[in-house]
Amino acid sequence: MSHPRDSARARVYSTERMIARLFDQPSTTLQLAGATVTLPPEARFGSIDSVREYVERVVTMPVVRERFSRSRVPVAVRSRRGAGEAHYEFSRAPGSDRVPTIAIPEAREGRWALRELVVLHEIAHHLDDSGGPAHGPHFVQTLIDLVEVVIGPEAAFVYRVLFGDAGLL
Repeated sequence: MSHPRDSARARVYSTERMIARLFDQPSTTLQLAGATVTLPPEARFGSIDSVREYVERVVTMPVVRERFSRSRVPVAVRSRRGAGEAHYEFSRAPGSDRVPTIAIPEAREGRWALRELVVLHEIAHHLDDSGGPAHGPHFVQTLIDLVEVVIGPEAAFVYRVLFGDAGLL
């Protein structure tokens, strides 16, 4: 089975790194696209178990259930080796079908991934039912919509502006 070319991946990751830096600033108020925006706090996680609990809470939120039909499909969360990246996959459990899985590095070098913005990115992969490129326009819109309902409209505004500036919308 062939997968659509994921030509926007590098731009999505680069834009998300800019967004993460904004959330990491000591001041939560910033000027963006002519607007003054106060960023809400971002959750940080101490373990894969806390990520697993967060993912379950997000996908069972009534507003998420209403907007995203794939929120009803169970998603597993597991620790992964290495520190390079978090990812969404379909794992094969012995004797069962492929299981949608979010894999997050938990080692000391991978603790950067134990943050809400990264976990929401992986949940957006789970919720994106378009069949398009992994980081294509439908994924980007799914991520923005998810950020809006979970973190808030200010965070979604930042995503919209920066993804738009990067030519991703």
